[in-house]
Amino acid sequence: MLELARTGSSYPAPSVSTTDRAPTPALVVGLARGSAEIEAVQRLRYDVFSQDLGAVFPANAWGLDQDRYDRWCEHVIVRESNEGRIVGTYRILTPERARLAGGYYTESEFDISALAALRTGLIEVGRSCVHADYRQGAAIMLLWNGVADIMRRGGYRYVLGCASVSLRDDGICAAEVWRQVSGHLDDTGVPRVHPIHRYPVERLAHTLPAKVPPLIKGYLKLGARVCGEPAWDPDFNTADMPVLLDVCKMDARYQRHLKLDYTPRLPVQVVP
Repeated sequence: MLELARTGSSYPAPSVSTTDRAPTPALVVGLARGSAEIEAVQRLRYDVFSQDLGAVFPANAWGLDQDRYDRWCEHVIVRESNEGRIVGTYRILTPERARLAGGYYTESEFDISALAALRTGLIEVGRSCVHADYRQGAAIMLLWNGVADIMRRGGYRYVLGCASVSLRDDGICAAEVWRQVSGHLDDTGVPRVHPIHRYPVERLAHTLPAKVPPLIKGYLKLGARVCGEPAWDPDFNTADMPVLLDVCKMDARYQRHLKLDYTPRLPVQVVP
């Protein structure tokens, strides 16, 4: 594993949901290297997605969540510094690797033609998951340190991702998330993408109590905007919200702490 950072620094975490619990081991973030670490990432994803989201995997998955994009991605991992157990991961698809992969994963769920002018400066983040014992903030912030390192190295400006909301509660949480973020679609200057299989979130009751998932809270605290209506992912049993982050417009505190206060390279403008 290529180490990028470890716990111990003083910075604000995007997710601030904390509870009284026993001390957890120190954590370190880096990039997965070799087939064994990639398989450990895929096993963690399988466990978290099947337990938390009710994701349905093929019978021959053998306890692994894997798809054709994995081979083209950088896999940011957070592991315990003592035992070495991987407890968090994010996968990153750069624009250069996306061209080799035939596109971004997001394009399997959304029409992102409105982002054509941004593609050379846009990375995709996805398959985010953190072990249940480590969701109190530090692991998520370390994952973002890993994402930020890749962004600095490439001079990228934009981050695109699908923020998944589980539908195991009959869509109550998805309705609450949509209530809070639907106004983003009216923001000027935010390109709008369109779901291929739209999830009818407006039909769901949004008066029942529900909590916004920590990952989406983190995106919003960083300054990301929801840039389209949700898509339905039947395999993962989720409503997926398309999220776009512009480094030049993100929250100044996180921009400084993640060292993203640089001048990104300009994307090539596509003329219709």
